[in-house]
Amino acid sequence: MSYWNEKHFKVFETPGLEARMVALSEKVRPKFEELGEQYSAFFSGKTGEEFHPHVAKHMRRTVNPPNDSWVAFAPNKRGYKAVPHFQIGLWESHVFIILAVIYEANGKAAMAERLLDSELIHNLPGDMVVSGDHMKPEASSVDELGEEGVDKLLERLRDVKKGEFVIGRHLQREEADNLSKAQFDELVEKTFDELLPIYNTMLNK
Repeated sequence: MSYWNEKHFKVFETPGLEARMVALSEKVRPKFEELGEQYSAFFSGKTGEEFHPHVAKHMRRTVNPPNDSWVAFAPNKRGYKAVPHFQIGLWESHVFIILAVIYEANGKAAMAERLLDSELIHNLPGDMVVSGDHMKPEASSVDELGEEGVDKLLERLRDVKKGEFVIGRHLQREEADNLSKAQFDELVEKTFDELLPIYNTMLNK
């Protein structure tokens, strides 16, 4: 049986804020709670630092229903936006498994410089994708962008106040529908294992 299926993605087709929030709460959030526990333990074991799950609650929304949802992982118990963090989440079109530095993060310029000085991203598998905006579902593969394109995103992270950097894997809706829990976990662990050196470099570990 697939871990993600059509009913999860169709949540984002539910019209209206209240109805979509109910659908998210019933169909998607239990998955994120489960993954939250599982991968907090994974990161705590890998880093030696206690990681905490943060399941999106979308509390600030008053009109527009959310177009995506997620669970984030960070060593900070009170929040994750001010530090580099990992996420597993859903858009209507795909599952994302990512490492993100968003505009609220402290020390972005130094993180970007460390990554620009390293070859880590350029040595990643070509199916990894990168983006400069965590609010948009689109991303480009590392292969597609090439070294110059990736460096441009890192320079924007360094130089622009609103600059962001998101890297990881996208699993299209149809592909996700074919994966069992064990197969999904295998992909998630592989992705996070490949992203951890980048995370450590960002934080100069």
